[in-house]
Amino acid sequence: MRALTIAIDASRTTTAQRTGTENYALQLIRAILALDTPHHYRLYFRDAPRPDLFPAHPRATWQVIPWPRVWTHQRFAAALWRDRPDITFVPSHVLPLWFPGPAVVTVHDLGYIYFPDAHPGLARRYLAWSTRHGVQRATRLMVDSLATAHDLAAHYGVSENRIALVYPGVDEAITRVTDPARLAAVRARYKLPERYLLFFGTLQPRKNIARIVQAFSQWQSRQPDQDVALVLAGSQGWLYDPAWTVGARNVILPGYIADADVAALYSGALALVFPSLHEGFGFPVLEAMRCGTPVITSATSSLPEVAGDAALLVNPRDVTAITAAIQRIVTDDALRADLIDKGYRQAGKFTWQRAAEQAVQTLETAARLSS
Repeated sequence: MRALTIAIDASRTTTAQRTGTENYALQLIRAILALDTPHHYRLYFRDAPRPDLFPAHPRATWQVIPWPRVWTHQRFAAALWRDRPDITFVPSHVLPLWFPGPAVVTVHDLGYIYFPDAHPGLARRYLAWSTRHGVQRATRLMVDSLATAHDLAAHYGVSENRIALVYPGVDEAITRVTDPARLAAVRARYKLPERYLLFFGTLQPRKNIARIVQAFSQWQSRQPDQDVALVLAGSQGWLYDPAWTVGARNVILPGYIADADVAALYSGALALVFPSLHEGFGFPVLEAMRCGTPVITSATSSLPEVAGDAALLVNPRDVTAITAAIQRIVTDDALRADLIDKGYRQAGKFTWQRAAEQAVQTLETAARLSS
């Protein structure tokens, strides 16, 4: 394969409080730059990155193009017209409206189709437009799961040969914390008790927060031991509703969790409770598994694909089922040990190096098809 000049939209990587899509972009670009390839990489930013954000690379250049609004369709597009790369890669869903040459875009999920009310109207319409535009304009589409590949085929008629399944990896910095002092320090920082169940993610309707709280309250009402809290960790997102937690006892909302504290937060939890209504991948499932934390998650969308046999799978719309899963995972020591062991093995299947290798192969294929 000849050396390519690959343009990469790296604008999401400098976000101060990264969530799933931003972390995906950061980790995948880091892993691509760490590969031994002949290609030249041009990274485009809206905000200046920290000097240590990406590894040094002899054939990589950085371009910072400040612009307050419509950066993708104006400044990034203009830079592509000026630089004329062999191929453009956008890891965060939205291709520019008009730009030269072939492109690969990652479509993370089609949750806006299944749960339109979980998105503000303008955001939903933009997601629908940007996905349709990406489907029409991209040479190839990368997806995080078979579930999203099937959704693209069903809703947009995308043929199988245009879709590349590239499972993301898991941040290797997230690993089990056993130091009691570190665990205690994180609990103190976020005002948590010693025993807690954990949800981790942006607090928005698609994450099923209301049913998680209802299930926890049901479980809690049946327990003689009342010292367990439910920690809803993450920033408040689209259409967050304070009513989700009104009247609930022992529910803690610590807000955004600093990167340095994530592993300890997982490691100290009795279980991750993550029965999301729809996920394109579901990073918290594998992050919890890397930290030796048992997982409850949904038997829908991509989550069974990600969790394998290493989690308790529930109907996310069934509060009673979520309650029963909490009871099992807290009280059954043999089940916990089995899930923890299987979780380590399941999480080990997902690496950023493998994802980067497959992503570069996808970019090479798209460039070759367009030459």
